[in-house]
Amino acid sequence: MNAASYQTTPSRAPGARFACLVVAYGVSACGNYLNLVALALFSYQATGSGLGVGLLAALRLAAGALAGFAAAALVKRFDRRRLMIGADLAQVAAMTVLAVTTHASDIVLLGCAVAVMGAGNSLFTVALRSAVPDMVGSTARVRANGLLVTAKSVAMVVGFAGAGPLIGLGGFAAAFAFNAATFVVSAVALVLIRFRGHDDTATVDKEMSAGGYALAGIAPVVLLMLVLRGIDALASSSHNIALPVFASTVQPDGAAAFMSYFWVAWAVGVLCAHRVVTKWGGLSGADRLQRTFGLATCLMAVSFTLAFTGLPALAMACVVLVAGLADGITEIAYVSRLQEAPDHLRTRLFGLSATIETSGFAVGMAVAGGLLEVLPAVAVVGLLHGLALCAATAFLLFTTTRRRTG
Repeated sequence: MNAASYQTTPSRAPGARFACLVVAYGVSACGNYLNLVALALFSYQATGSGLGVGLLAALRLAAGALAGFAAAALVKRFDRRRLMIGADLAQVAAMTVLAVTTHASDIVLLGCAVAVMGAGNSLFTVALRSAVPDMVGSTARVRANGLLVTAKSVAMVVGFAGAGPLIGLGGFAAAFAFNAATFVVSAVALVLIRFRGHDDTATVDKEMSAGGYALAGIAPVVLLMLVLRGIDALASSSHNIALPVFASTVQPDGAAAFMSYFWVAWAVGVLCAHRVVTKWGGLSGADRLQRTFGLATCLMAVSFTLAFTGLPALAMACVVLVAGLADGITEIAYVSRLQEAPDHLRTRLFGLSATIETSGFAVGMAVAGGLLEVLPAVAVVGLLHGLALCAATAFLLFTTTRRRTG
């Protein structure tokens, strides 16, 4: 089988329906990023310890990893659109419960809400990514993925920037209520938008009986992309964990402002990714997507490492912007390549990807946290991103050799 035989949906540019979904996705992502700040602070208030915050964060990651693993079975039972609506509504319920019980600080209730958020976000992402080719067609999927990456980047800036003022004005209840409202917007948009969201059961059964394993028929290079994505997630956890330490060292009296400066520069870079890919003529063909994914991963690893070397503020912002640009291009290329899989395998791939990425990030957080006890921030970031750089280089060598040998 080849990629061309899988294309059953006519090619078309992302239209008004998909644009509405992108806006709704951006709104819910804004609520999610705002919630990351609010939930971390609320968890610390409820547990009274950094360990409690860490355990709840680990619970959220574990729930997301398990949900990614189960996504394929759920999509076989429920179509993607209904699964996305269900994930939104479950998160509405979790945030509503937290909003009305913020004074009680029930640890068990908080833990349940955190688990629902982790699982719901993972299921929604898997279903959305695997549904894009059905919604916009194969040819337009790269542009559609770029729009989703752009929406997520804007949401991150607005969510992180708005968390402090909203919590200051209305407390945690207002933050949780706002997040619940963003999921309502997403669910309503999905109710109004119609698209084919179910695998062909007959095709699934036929391929399963012929191939045996759920991922039978997937090219080895795609499986290597999944591994590299997991290593990249592990590496990315290092700069997330090390940044507060680095900011406190470089700018003790303005660590928060330094971190904001850092993430805004990164977000601007990610925002540019879609435009760069579009100006570049888009990304078409498996080989080009794979090569772009590997090269952008290398660039991202080098850029994030340089950002922690103590550069002047303007130089650091430029380096971080390049890292954000590479990050955005990496995601567009990676998601677009996985979407070339046949419909009945696409969800399994994205579910496995969600599990690998979440697990890699969780392991990376633990490893980076331990290393920061004995090593400076630049060494920790350089070590883990160096691992990603080596893995990406090996991936590029493999794909180049495979292409030359035909």
